[in-house]
Amino acid sequence: MIVAVVVGLAGAVGAVLRYLADGAVEDRISGPIPWGTMAVNVSGSFVLGVLTGLVWYHGLAGDDRAVLGVGFCGGFTTWSTASWESVRLAESGLVRQAVGFTLGGLLAALCAAALGIAVAAVL
Repeated sequence: MIVAVVVGLAGAVGAVLRYLADGAVEDRISGPIPWGTMAVNVSGSFVLGVLTGLVWYHGLAGDDRAVLGVGFCGGFTTWSTASWESVRLAESGLVRQAVGFTLGGLLAALCAAALGIAVAAVL
């Protein structure tokens, strides 16, 4: 039960950091593309990649995986918001931007996760 509470607290920290990071990026880059959501999803994928690499190559403990992976990264990243924003772009008539945002975000997140795994492998 203690682990579940700590996972919840880590998720809350991740969500607050997502809010702050998203706002910081959106304040600097204007336009129809939701770059803040892209930034948190890509950076969160990198962190989850590092975490995965730490599990694979260095035996990170199960409770740590749950707190950092499910809690923090789960609260920080936001696929549901990215999906909603893609629909919003398409409904606004920006279909190419919606497709580019969706596919580009997925590709960037996958590359960031792979990079994170590679970084953890050499730690």
